[in-house]
Amino acid sequence: MKFKFDAFIFFLFVMIAFAFFYPDLITWGNGQLLHQLSSIGVMLIFFFYGIKLSYQQIKEGLKNWKLHIAIQCFTFILFPLLLLLLKPMAQTMLQEQFWLSFFFLAVLPSTVSSSVVMVSIARGNIPAAIFNASISGLIGVIITPFMMQVFLDFEQEHVITTVYAGLFKEIIIPVLLGLLVQPYLGKFANRYGKTLTLFDKSVILLIVYISFAESFASGVFQSVGTQYILWVFIGVVILFSLIYFIIWILTKYVFKFNRADQITALFCGSKKSLTHGSVFGKFIFYNNPHTGLYFLPLMIFHAFQILVITWIAQRYASKTD
Repeated sequence: MKFKFDAFIFFLFVMIAFAFFYPDLITWGNGQLLHQLSSIGVMLIFFFYGIKLSYQQIKEGLKNWKLHIAIQCFTFILFPLLLLLLKPMAQTMLQEQFWLSFFFLAVLPSTVSSSVVMVSIARGNIPAAIFNASISGLIGVIITPFMMQVFLDFEQEHVITTVYAGLFKEIIIPVLLGLLVQPYLGKFANRYGKTLTLFDKSVILLIVYISFAESFASGVFQSVGTQYILWVFIGVVILFSLIYFIIWILTKYVFKFNRADQITALFCGSKKSLTHGSVFGKFIFYNNPHTGLYFLPLMIFHAFQILVITWIAQRYASKTD
């Protein structure tokens, strides 16, 4: 099996390096220019996201409700529960930040495009994958900040005015507007899907640069060394492997899904969205100097899940063939 080179993953780490050497670019326009550009970019991402949603696919997707409930439970209950069980082990301030960065990863919604692509390669239930990946992001707008506010000082974060209001303005309203014009612009979005995906990734890269530049400028990474990053990588591998194994056991022996539904549950339930994580983190960690640390597990998880799920999807496809 061959792994396809993912330029986006490469440029993620390029942006981190760029933020390390040139953190002062965030001061452009009195420190607001890049933030305003990222806000506009995010609104456009989710506007086109709404345009690409199909009413027919949503309608058809509602029929397989057992699969949908299982996937959303894996995404928003199983993931956080595993992290909550480890919470007592975090004793020092650094350990608290380490645990919180993984908890942030755990409460995020599933991916959209990559989940659907991988399910398609593996011959899974594509309509169910589209439905779950789409609805997961909308559920996350409510669930993710709600879970994070338990462990963050949202009195400073202004949970209503900053977090929910910001997410509503930059995600929900653009999605609703996109849905309204979907009958008119749906074909346009499908025709230029690759261009829109490139735009999405460019906005994410900008958010990643802003987050890490602010963290480098504040000196937060000086308090952690390479050993910390190594432990983050080990934690990501363990978390993904454990989640995938539990979902495999549940879908095969407890829920007894057919092969197509099991593939969809495995791929959608074990993945986390870098797109949503980048946007959510912008509001949840508003003015937080540790934002770069909180994003680190998500970025490594994103790269790891793509590499592993691509390999697994190819194996499923070869068995089917």
